[in-house]
Amino acid sequence: MNQANQPNHPSLGARDYLAALGVVLIWGTNFIAMKFALHDLTPFQLGAGRYLLAIFPLILFVKAPRLAWKWVVLYGLFQGVGQFGLLFLSLHVGMSAALASVLLQTQVFFTALFGFVLLRERASAALLAGLALAALGIGCFAMNYLSPGASAGGTTAAGFVLCLGSAAMWAASNIIVRRAQRSTPDFDVVPFMVWSSLVPIIPFVLLSLAFDAPATRWSWVAAPWSTWVSLAYLGWFATILAYALWTGLLKRHPVNRVAPFSLAVPVIGISSGMLVFGDVIQGWQWAGVALVVASLMCVMFGARFARRAR
Repeated sequence: MNQANQPNHPSLGARDYLAALGVVLIWGTNFIAMKFALHDLTPFQLGAGRYLLAIFPLILFVKAPRLAWKWVVLYGLFQGVGQFGLLFLSLHVGMSAALASVLLQTQVFFTALFGFVLLRERASAALLAGLALAALGIGCFAMNYLSPGASAGGTTAAGFVLCLGSAAMWAASNIIVRRAQRSTPDFDVVPFMVWSSLVPIIPFVLLSLAFDAPATRWSWVAAPWSTWVSLAYLGWFATILAYALWTGLLKRHPVNRVAPFSLAVPVIGISSGMLVFGDVIQGWQWAGVALVVASLMCVMFGARFARRAR
């Protein structure tokens, strides 16, 4: 293969795979923390609390990011208010945590679509095959929850729409990261994550004041310790650490190469649900797990096997 045909981006290395593994482990278990926290907090209170803990005390020690502030603000709005505001509302109005962990992964397809249209990124044959397997896997997960008589029951139409909207907001935030990287290739991920986490706090507080019932506005004062532990996990691990690792991956690689790793999140989410809540895995879920793992293997190793086969 001549130099002209080499890809413009480096291949994923061992550190990238470890970072991706850490991210999916944190995000897969973060649905457990959300479920605990929503027992005592409203969705908007959960959003404000998550980002308050995400920025303190780090914002006192981390300098402002060296890139255009529009990217910081846009990322904070799309990833914070958009993705998580809609996700918390979805869980609140009838979406199960397990099904939410599956439907949220449609962000992969939104990300690929946005990347093709807005960033002109091309998809390899291995990636397309992986996405096809992943689509089948997500369909299998959904069948378990939507089929009549399934143990997880149905869900509300509003919950579905809000969860899909959350996935689209996640995909949009992926695109914002890539656009920020193109404008400032050497920007530091940690300051970007910390300062963008400042953006959603005021919108969430205003939304809580506008829409939460007066009787619930001070419910956080009486919240038990488990709620605060959940908030700390969501703020420090699921927000700062996981998104710093994720954003670092997006800086170094095209979005349609990174996004499929999040398809392992439902596998972790269902496994953690079994351990914590005693959830029972049904036949459709096992089929979904197998297809999602196959899709990840295809994305990670498909191109390498294709080159060896030539």
